[in-house]
Amino acid sequence: MTEIVVPPLGESVSSATVARWLKKAGEAVAADEPLVELETDKVTVEVNAPAAGVVESIAANEGAEVAAGAVLGTIGAGAAANGAAKPAPKPAAAAAPVKTEEPKAPTGPVARPADPAPAPASTLPSGPAASKLMAENNLTPAQIGDGSGKDGRVTKGDVLAFLAKPAAAPAPTPAAKAPPRALERGEERVKMTRLRQTVARRLKEAQNTAAMLTTFNEVDMSAAMALRTEYRDAFEKRHGVKLGFMSFFVKACVAALKEFPAVNAEIEGDEIIYKNFVHMGIAVGGPSGLVVPVLRDADQLSFAAIEKAIGDFGRRARDGALKLEELTGGSFTITNGGIYGSLMSTPILNPPQSGILGMHKIQERPMVVGGKIEARPMMYLALSYDHRIVDGKEAVSFLVRVKESIEDPRRVMLDI
Repeated sequence: MTEIVVPPLGESVSSATVARWLKKAGEAVAADEPLVELETDKVTVEVNAPAAGVVESIAANEGAEVAAGAVLGTIGAGAAANGAAKPAPKPAAAAAPVKTEEPKAPTGPVARPADPAPAPASTLPSGPAASKLMAENNLTPAQIGDGSGKDGRVTKGDVLAFLAKPAAAPAPTPAAKAPPRALERGEERVKMTRLRQTVARRLKEAQNTAAMLTTFNEVDMSAAMALRTEYRDAFEKRHGVKLGFMSFFVKACVAALKEFPAVNAEIEGDEIIYKNFVHMGIAVGGPSGLVVPVLRDADQLSFAAIEKAIGDFGRRARDGALKLEELTGGSFTITNGGIYGSLMSTPILNPPQSGILGMHKIQERPMVVGGKIEARPMMYLALSYDHRIVDGKEAVSFLVRVKESIEDPRRVMLDI
């Protein structure tokens, strides 16, 4: 017999929900064949069969919450259901009728039935005085316990002694859950997926735990757009990937994080953990909601490597093929609401990170340039940060540094 075990779920993921069993008990399965789908707060994970055989039992049904290492079921040897019906035994040949004898009265001594067990003291009748006093104080003999009277009966003295004891504080009564309201015409009720429930919980936890604050700025995208237009075809021909704006922002954030390391740090208890690397989380939309795959060692990557990795993340997020280890360990996050048309928003931190940059829609606006009003492609930037670790001056300076790097991309390329 081989156990089917929940695999490691990754950093910060403590449990998963059994979303769907792909095999039923009694069905044959090959080694490494997908058996069951688990849904975490990040991705859907397939658990493969650890060995060939037959699904012998299922220990966690669909909808059950399981932790890493928990047993989901077992696989037994064989290629058919172990519980297959066994052939019925052949009926025995009819036997000749047997003559039965009338039962005889016992001749030996008859055993006496055992004496009944004594009744608990709490069920024995109490004296009239004790019963009256208990009735006046809404008490029962069971609450008082064994009494001092005959056979443990409760006496008036026992009741008075009980009433003299300091009363324990009553346990708080849980608030009754309000019944679901009746649906109106055109409404339907759908249970939230585990991913959506966890996203909601984590976002609320971030608001309740961190001293979250947001600072805003705007960036002129003219230089980045001109550079992208000039080298777009050559970049794609050389590297096999399109040059997008996300790589500019990743590079700009890497430079700013090196200058302001608190934005790349996290709080653990009463300590601050500074990181000498940048694992950049890139928020991408998937069919089940927003996920944040991590671009590891982003500070060591080129523009082309960043664009290839982000493109791969986007494709696999849409296919639900991201791995758990790709969604953990980020030290800073970038989210781009501009691809959906957002002009300005306040991003929420991705705990335990201390900073997240929000990009937005590029829109032409009148700007004063050299004393003249010109139409410029502008983007609002938002930096949400944990004020417990990042000071306001650091946050504003960080965002200004990102703005300067985007408005003059040569600064990023020259590391100045």
